[in-house]
Amino acid sequence: MEVILIKDIENLGYANDIVNVKPGYANNYLIPQGYAKAATASAKKVLAENLKQRAHKDAKILADAQALAETIANLPLTLSMKAEEGKLFGTVTATDLAEALGAKGITIDRKQISVEPIKTVGEYEASARLHKEVKATIKFSVVAAE
Repeated sequence: MEVILIKDIENLGYANDIVNVKPGYANNYLIPQGYAKAATASAKKVLAENLKQRAHKDAKILADAQALAETIANLPLTLSMKAEEGKLFGTVTATDLAEALGAKGITIDRKQISVEPIKTVGEYEASARLHKEVKATIKFSVVAAE
């Protein structure tokens, strides 16, 4: 069954994509949750017209995402966590990174950031999905709080 995605869904597609899914998945999950709508002929025409009108807006959004990715790549970021002998009490998560970036004036949703659980002090990298075509690398260091 073809559906038009309303929101980005990981491992399926991005908003305004037309994807083919099983009917049960579409009728029981995607459509009732508001993540997709049925891809009828009229819905496809409306989508095509909307995409045509939004093409220049999307170019600006893409340029902004690329500029933000460059800013993040060059940003020195240090997280101070409680630690003893190099081992952290707890882990560094995407929420911690989102808060640290927010303190620097960059607003990114924690769901856009993917990071492996970090349990020791050191230098690390994480990735942030800013746009469907732009991924940023976040370089940060974890230090022990005094």
